[in-house]
Amino acid sequence: MLAGVGGLLMLAAMPGTARAAHATMAGSSVPLVAAARSSKLTQGTTLVHADMHNHTVMSDGDGSADAAFASMREAGLDVAALTDHTTLFAIEGLSSGEWNTQGQLADAANDLGMFTALRGFEWSSPTHGHVNIWNTGDFADLGRAGSPGSLYSWLADRPAGVASFNHPGREEGRFNDFAFNSSVLNQMVGLEMFNRTDDYLFEGWSSGVTSPLVACLNAGWRPGLTGVTDEHGTTWGFHEGKGRSGLWVTENTRTAVFEAMLARRSFATRVSGLRVDATAGGVRMGSSIPLASGDVRFLVDVDRGPDWDGKALTIQVLRPDTSAPSVVDVIETVNGTVADFTVPLDVSDGDWVVLRISDPTVANGTPGPDGHPCNDFGVAYTSPWWLQP
Repeated sequence: MLAGVGGLLMLAAMPGTARAAHATMAGSSVPLVAAARSSKLTQGTTLVHADMHNHTVMSDGDGSADAAFASMREAGLDVAALTDHTTLFAIEGLSSGEWNTQGQLADAANDLGMFTALRGFEWSSPTHGHVNIWNTGDFADLGRAGSPGSLYSWLADRPAGVASFNHPGREEGRFNDFAFNSSVLNQMVGLEMFNRTDDYLFEGWSSGVTSPLVACLNAGWRPGLTGVTDEHGTTWGFHEGKGRSGLWVTENTRTAVFEAMLARRSFATRVSGLRVDATAGGVRMGSSIPLASGDVRFLVDVDRGPDWDGKALTIQVLRPDTSAPSVVDVIETVNGTVADFTVPLDVSDGDWVVLRISDPTVANGTPGPDGHPCNDFGVAYTSPWWLQP
């Protein structure tokens, strides 16, 4: 755990429960409890809590960028980014001067080994969708890149850059229906499953649109799964119930954070202080399983610390389908234990598998088909595995 307030995490009740945050520091809303940062399954990495999507007055946010990083560190985040919108010729979006200012603020807030502060931008098309990009020396607005295809070309020319599909499916074009582009396959490292308080698994389903998760992975993309607050206010980081990500890093530095993103060692959640790690056939989430068909043993470490002792959770095994993901198994588990189960997988049914962790006692606010096992409250998503014979 990080020392001081910077290492503390907000804990509050899940929707529908009576348990609330407690044991706070005097004069602070930040509680003193959270899950340990070490995995029960793997070695060599440590969990950091990240929020990679935030806004300020430099685009359409309410708060000054000068205060954002300090707020996120105080809230217990270990990794944080400012990603103001780029639109058309800086109209209600980043200007070149503001881009430079964000870089200076990130450099000033960056604390090697303790707190990683990053600058990025959100390419923002009102029709095609929004994409976050980090680790580039410049930015692209709609004047430089007016479509997903031209944005991918711009990104491919900056091989150190990494990117994410934001609130996928919210804009009608849905990244040209997630049209695949192999030139940036490795660089597209994220798909937001939690944005603000929303679970995007069934986004648009009630209007006849395919699940964004299914559409993206079936198209051939290989993103890690993430959660973000998409903060537009002035209380960056201090939001229980809004999305955030867990990253498994070798150290808390910019280089190691980007390495973890490229390796897809991430999980999406909207619960602070949560630890999730998982392996399939001994392979960590975010990687390929060298298998065409056979039984695969899954191990899942889920823990939110003593506040959740004895709490019942459900693990759903998601597989490809045409509209919503199929659920090939549902496993009951308990917070703080390692779930151990085996599932038969066959690449002829599709090449990806994702685990969704849920609270079975609470309803999904944006449900899918009647009777779908994922119509309960999503707690976390692992990054996918891909079957690769």
